[in-house]
Parts: sequence; structure tokens; C-alpha cells
Amino acid sequence: MKRQLRVVLADIDTEVVRAWLTAFADEAGVDVHKGSILDEQVDAWVTPTNSAGRMDSGVDAVVRRHLGAGIQLRVQRAIRMQFGGTLPIGSALCVSSGAANPRYLISTPTTVHPGQDVGGPLSVALACAAAFQAIHLQNAKVPGSVRSVALVGLGAGTGRVPPRVCAELMRAGYALFHEHRFGDYDELRATISAQLDAIEHPPAGARVRIAPPRSAAADLAILGG
Repeated sequence: MKRQLRVVLADIDTEVVRAWLTAFADEAGVDVHKGSILDEQVDAWVTPTNSAGRMDSGVDAVVRRHLGAGIQLRVQRAIRMQFGGTLPIGSALCVSSGAANPRYLISTPTTVHPGQDVGGPLSVALACAAAFQAIHLQNAKVPGSVRSVALVGLGAGTGRVPPRVCAELMRAGYALFHEHRFGDYDELRATISAQLDAIEHPPAGARVRIAPPRSAAADLAILGG
């Protein structure tokens, strides 16, 4: 029997936590905590980063201080080797943390440049889906290596994305993880970007669902909330 991924959502922002409790109310495999991600005992932490992998602001900086300067070197080395030096929004990478907890760090960009605001809901949707795709890829490479993961509110801190929007799109990314494993990050970006208008401008009170590709084209189902 396939073991379900345990997901922990942890943030020091009360409004983000409240939004998660609403958005993930029906998800039994998700625990919501108010507090620092540094306190979570899991296989991997997910940190929102920038396309250069410079860990000098927000959660990235907190994680670097905790794990040591070597974690940024590992992230940037992986960016050079896997992505030619720039990690696009809508992609992610999983590197060894060099620590016992967590064993892995998943970096997923919400911005291109360090310190800038997140470029709207699409960036959050792309970042969250890419982080979960990185878990698929890591477990394909080393089966069972990531069975639990902790995430912060992607884009809700320095990125200034409203907590409700952040929570709803993270829930959509979590649901997509269970429905589809992408062949690569290009397919992930194309699928989500094709649904841009509905993600950026959902009907009031509606629940956003990112639809996995059904054929050559992807569409978005909006389910009444």
C-alpha cells in the first residue's frame, strides 16, 4: 500500500494559519501549525526563493542561518547544474540539507529577483505545484526518501500575497499533486499558465482547482465554494 505524504503547514503569521485552516479543512493528511518551520520534524522543508537561489531574505534567510552557509552553495550549485544558472518560476529543486532534520531542502522560486514582491497568484500556484513535483521526482530517484514535508505560506511574507489567496492556491497545488505527476517542469508551467485568467480572477466565493492536463490542452475547473 502506497504511503500517503504527510504535509505540515507552518507559519508565524496568524492570518496565514487561519486561512489554511479554512482552505484545508477537509484534508486529513495536512496538519496546520502556528510557529516556525524550523521546529517541524519532517523529511523536507520547502522554502520560497528567487531564481538565483540567493538566500538573503525572508524564510530563505532564516533557513540559511539555521542550516549554515553551505545550504546556499548547494542550492546554487544545483541551479547551475540542472537549470543553467537560473531557476524559473514554476520549477523547483531538492537538495541534501546536510542536517539530520530535515534531510532535504526544496527550493521553489516565487520571484525572479531577491526581495521583490511576488508577481500575483500565478506565481504562488506555480511555486507550490513545482514544490510538490520536486517531491515526486525525489521519490522516483530515491523511493520513500520524502514521506513528510513542511511548507510556509508561499508568497505571503515578503511577497505580500493576501493570506486567503495564498492558502487557496496552495490547496489547489496540493490537490494537483495527488492527481498528476508531470513529465517535466515545462509541462507543469504550460498547464498552469494556460489557466491564468481563472487563477488570477476566480469568481467570488469559488474554489480554485488546477486541472491536470487531459490531452494537449489544459483547462480550469472552478468548483463552487
